[in-house]
Amino acid sequence: MMQFEQLGLIGCGLMGGSFALALRRAGLVKRVVGYSKSPSTTERARQMGVIDVEAPSALLAVSGADVVLVAVPVAATEATFKAIRHLVTGNVLIMDVGSTKHDVVEAARRVLRDQVSSFVPCHPIAGKETAGVEHADPDLYTGQKVILTPVDRTDPAHVERAAQTWAAIGGKVVRMTPQAHDAAFAAVSHLPHLLAFALMNGITSQGDGKEFLSLAGPGFRDFTRIAASDPKVWRDILLSNRHEVLEQLRHFQASVQDLEQAMHTGDPEVIEDLIKQASAARAHWRQGSHGPQGSHGKK
Repeated sequence: MMQFEQLGLIGCGLMGGSFALALRRAGLVKRVVGYSKSPSTTERARQMGVIDVEAPSALLAVSGADVVLVAVPVAATEATFKAIRHLVTGNVLIMDVGSTKHDVVEAARRVLRDQVSSFVPCHPIAGKETAGVEHADPDLYTGQKVILTPVDRTDPAHVERAAQTWAAIGGKVVRMTPQAHDAAFAAVSHLPHLLAFALMNGITSQGDGKEFLSLAGPGFRDFTRIAASDPKVWRDILLSNRHEVLEQLRHFQASVQDLEQAMHTGDPEVIEDLIKQASAARAHWRQGSHGPQGSHGKK
């Protein structure tokens, strides 16, 4: 694995900071130059040893870099590409960490034009409840899936470098199309967040909502944990992937209607069959997630 001379880090938060620390620990980068919209974040990142040098702009973070990680909110991706495009050459590997991919790829096509070949869209399936560079952790990506969604114009050599880089810091690399990625994550991540938000709002909007919540136990806690997610981050994700999320919402509504209909008619067999179907699928998924193809590779 080749060592990078300089990482240009745009967004020195949890994801970007953890990537920089992991690269350093693996001996894969000589120098890290970082830029964040908030100067206090960049200063903190330097004090922590996440970055070596604070850049006054995104463009100057890219100056002299042979690898760039764009670790900003999805909605800020296009503006970031515009800020750095004048220094993007075919030799620079550019990656992101966004939770949606089709919109990011389209932004790259619009802004980077011919240099879009340097961009390898990435989505590491990792994170913590607490954001911010102070929580950066070189082990954040260890054993976690990292999805690469290259397109026809992505340079295959850059895709290979990206795959090797994530693998070298412990990531389990998976490749798929941006469209397949967004459909899958609408189903297993974005829709569940939307439902958790809706459930909390549905309860708290009732007169007795507070009293109901005071009686809730571990099941409710587990079901609604993701409702406490960052509002701006999730506003951006739901909007950027709204077509796929709305498609998944239609499937969910049809499934709810099946249960609702069985409740109206009071049919115990249909209700039990629908629960059995869900219960078996969930039990099978739990087993499968720990198999050889799972996130930990344990039998």
